[in-house]
Amino acid sequence: MVVVTIISMIITMAIPSYQRVQRKARAGALVNDFRVFAAVFQSYAHENGVWPDEAPAGAIPNGVTSDELNSDAWTKPTSAIGGHFDWENNQLHNGVRYRAAIAITDTADAQLLIDLELFTEIDQALDDGNLTTGSFILGDNSCPLYILEQ
Repeated sequence: MVVVTIISMIITMAIPSYQRVQRKARAGALVNDFRVFAAVFQSYAHENGVWPDEAPAGAIPNGVTSDELNSDAWTKPTSAIGGHFDWENNQLHNGVRYRAAIAITDTADAQLLIDLELFTEIDQALDDGNLTTGSFILGDNSCPLYILEQ
């Protein structure tokens, strides 16, 4: 009985630590994806003088090669929160028009899970830790939005 009690206490203390590690890993993966994708789009804009044209969620924009964008990460639902990455060119979010941004949006085959704690952790890594200001914010329908140019 004592052994069972001790083991259950250890498990009770270990679960929150395990959950924090999982959240940190998911946030790190998304931060890395945002940074890699941002670099690809910024490189495209530098070489061509314009941002790529708008494309549907999960679709690679015209002119950007699948090798540059890592097509698997872009076209498949994110493993951390669902949804698809979405290139936003000259799009309106919460009444503000952004010339270039990367979003993760809900799609018919991949529902976006809203996890404000995870989004805040991503914001702390990419920006200012505030989901209403800076270059990482919550866009329409609480989708994460990484702004490259306003």
